[in-house]
Amino acid sequence: MKNGPKPKLASYRKMLESKAEEVRRSMSAQKAAQVVARLDVPSDEGDLSQQHHEEWIFLNRNTLDMKLLRQISDALHRMDQDTYGICMECEEPISAKRLEAVPWARYCISCQERIAARIADGEMVEYQEADR
Repeated sequence: MKNGPKPKLASYRKMLESKAEEVRRSMSAQKAAQVVARLDVPSDEGDLSQQHHEEWIFLNRNTLDMKLLRQISDALHRMDQDTYGICMECEEPISAKRLEAVPWARYCISCQERIAARIADGEMVEYQEADR
């Protein structure tokens, strides 16, 4: 971290790696459940509708999990680049309390709230860093 203390960096790295492993295990379990569900041939339109709904839920969860894995990977990359813990918007340090709650956070709480408000107002679809 450029402006912050480094002692907790190893702790944050461990938290990030642990969360990534948890998400990967969850995705594997979801995938296995989806494969088993496909083995059951729907007997009527109600069953078919239920199966389609479960597939839709699986795809949405998978999309969210993939997004989280990207955020974790980006955080680990920022650690390697010595920019972890620095807000990507205002370039001020992100509080330790926030990093402990959301170790993949890219923004300080103030900037995150402003970005969320702009998204809610329809001013922006999704905020991404310039290199993404």
